[in-house]
Amino acid sequence: MLPDPILSFTLFGKEMNIYMYGVCIAVGILVCLAVFYVYTKKKNMPTKVQDFIFIVAIIAIAIGFLFAKLFQAVYEWIDTGTFDFYHSGITAMGGFVGGAAVFLIAYFVGGKFVFKGKDAGLHIKEFNKILLCAPCCITIAHAFGRIGCLCAGCCHGAAIDAGHGLYMKSDGVWGYYVPTQLYEALFLFALFAVLSYLYFNRFNITMQVYLIAYGVWRIIIEFFRTDARGAVILGLYPSQWQSIIFIAGGVAMFLVYVFKKIPLRLPKETADNVKE
Repeated sequence: MLPDPILSFTLFGKEMNIYMYGVCIAVGILVCLAVFYVYTKKKNMPTKVQDFIFIVAIIAIAIGFLFAKLFQAVYEWIDTGTFDFYHSGITAMGGFVGGAAVFLIAYFVGGKFVFKGKDAGLHIKEFNKILLCAPCCITIAHAFGRIGCLCAGCCHGAAIDAGHGLYMKSDGVWGYYVPTQLYEALFLFALFAVLSYLYFNRFNITMQVYLIAYGVWRIIIEFFRTDARGAVILGLYPSQWQSIIFIAGGVAMFLVYVFKKIPLRLPKETADNVKE
């Protein structure tokens, strides 16, 4: 739809291009951070914890992009036998997994040095609020990212007859394709609304719902995509295998909550830390 630069300029003698894909990614990250700030503020998260999370999140997002490229490079290596990190694209699933791992390590390890004295363990106490809010943040950022994919012409479905689907440029060729990116963006915006409803109504299951719902969706939508995304392994693409892990993780969390008798809906005082 908009694969070519929307703005070109010269900086320090070097030509710079700005693409709609990058703009959508940037907007998604900003909206993600804004959602986190507003949502956790509503739940009375201490400012010191919020500030710490913003720093950790920025680090996790930056390294998450490297993981997104690494995962895609590995997918292509499995498919073609050639490993090319520099020229590989990115895969959202790889970015989520890598970014989440970096966030957790930085949060818990770094938190020991940041929260001391009277604040010792404060980051651990507030972690459940992060766990509840994170799916909302990830989903809204991902939704804008998929709009970026639509603009770039990647992650598309099958080529179809003229006049059907959406007209976009893929691998340098313009044509009509099934807009799987648009379908996923709409799904993610809808999932964001559902997760937000659960969050503000004190349901303690936003992460489980996200993992299962997105896992199921990703397995299904992958069958309709025709872009290069790694070798088929036992009938499934790499992202589908990761989606199965997502679903298993969500189900496992549900079972832990049930057997440990962890409430699926928090009392108002517990959820909001309301001080009388």
